[in-house]
Amino acid sequence: MIKGLLFDLDNTLMDRDWTFQEFSRQLVRELLSEQDQEKQEQIVAYMIESDADGYRPKDGFFLELIERLPWRVKPVLSEVQAYYNEHYMKHARVMTHALDTLKSCREAGYKLGVITNGLSTVQHGKIDRLELRDYFDAIIVSGDHGMKKPDRQIYELALKRLGTAAEETLIIGDHPVNDIWGASRAGIRGIWLKRKHAWPETMTDATPLHAVHELDEVVSILRNLQTQA
Repeated sequence: MIKGLLFDLDNTLMDRDWTFQEFSRQLVRELLSEQDQEKQEQIVAYMIESDADGYRPKDGFFLELIERLPWRVKPVLSEVQAYYNEHYMKHARVMTHALDTLKSCREAGYKLGVITNGLSTVQHGKIDRLELRDYFDAIIVSGDHGMKKPDRQIYELALKRLGTAAEETLIIGDHPVNDIWGASRAGIRGIWLKRKHAWPETMTDATPLHAVHELDEVVSILRNLQTQA
């Protein structure tokens, strides 16, 4: 019987695609030389591609932007960092169906946890800005513990904090390797939220229990699993 659920944060509970897109549009409007609408959207598209869904180091990404974008006044790295820190999270929003899914799971009696990679201040800031903290029995941020997904140990820590066994726990996340494969190393089955990341053809040693396109599908899957138990 399933007793615990672990959720990824970025592009699972938080709509990072929207957040970064809207931040990029703000930067283009406020800091770059005047561009027509088509050129603005081309620059935004370039920023989204170069950002690599947040998986590349920020300083390297910012330095690339400094060299390649048509700034009104060319900034230094610290100025771009400060602008990002001030404005990025202003655009944050929860993923479609995220709140209803968390509420339904809480009401059904599941223990809930969030497990996310990133700097402590940044990831905790996202959780608080989106008012998600009170939904969770356990919050595991990689920056708090010196290890990150897909490390098996961070999943074992999450199980300990959640108070459930691996076979009693599911993870819901969008990243095939960090979420589904990594959790499987600790014996946790996964529900894959299909977003940007394709399933690697070479990764045959882990498969998701289910694949979904929207978070509200998770609730019906859980009901079916409990009926079968």
